[in-house]
Amino acid sequence: MSIRHGLLALLEHGPRYGSQLRTEFESRTGSTWPLNVGQVYTTLGRLERDGLVGQNGEDGAGHALYAITDAGRAELRTWFERPVDRTSPARDELAIKLAMAVGAPGVDIREVIQAQRRHTVKAMQDYTRLKAQALAALEGGGSRERDDVAWLLVLEQLIFQTEAEARWLDHCESRLIRLSATAPAPGPGTGPGTGTETRTGTEAGPAPAGAGTGNGADNRIR
Repeated sequence: MSIRHGLLALLEHGPRYGSQLRTEFESRTGSTWPLNVGQVYTTLGRLERDGLVGQNGEDGAGHALYAITDAGRAELRTWFERPVDRTSPARDELAIKLAMAVGAPGVDIREVIQAQRRHTVKAMQDYTRLKAQALAALEGGGSRERDDVAWLLVLEQLIFQTEAEARWLDHCESRLIRLSATAPAPGPGTGPGTGTETRTGTEAGPAPAGAGTGNGADNRIR
């Protein structure tokens, strides 16, 4: 629903056409969630069907303009006031991957965790660098545009998100190590190929450099 309401928020500033809305949406969010024109016009069609926007003539170049209606403004106000629903969380590919990796034949789940941790920490460092650039522009007086402030908020959300993901990966690895240490010795008929062995990677030796709790600690938001 964020695209739907995002377009309504942009239209509240005045009539827009599809390509213009796409450009402004991506500018406001730093292209974190890129749109294509077809997606924009499909959403506009649904908004028009629901009476939340209406066509408003054309601009000088012949682009069909869309304008928000009173019903659209009421919908937008409700969206801003209503908390984002967390009772039905979005599917998380990483959580699904780790859940499926538990007990998967031939999969060392700790290697899966370590590979993801390296990627997550790299993303955190990239976001932190972009945040520093955005702050320098804002604090230096070189930029006070609404889109730049919005992009900074999006960046900080991404940093918090990657920090949380890194901590969760550390927790997953610790949990698997504890479970492995307390697991009963395998009996007859267990082992590779039987479908009853869960490989945690704890027998594979020490973790590679950079793995474990504390990764990315220097990249937390200041």
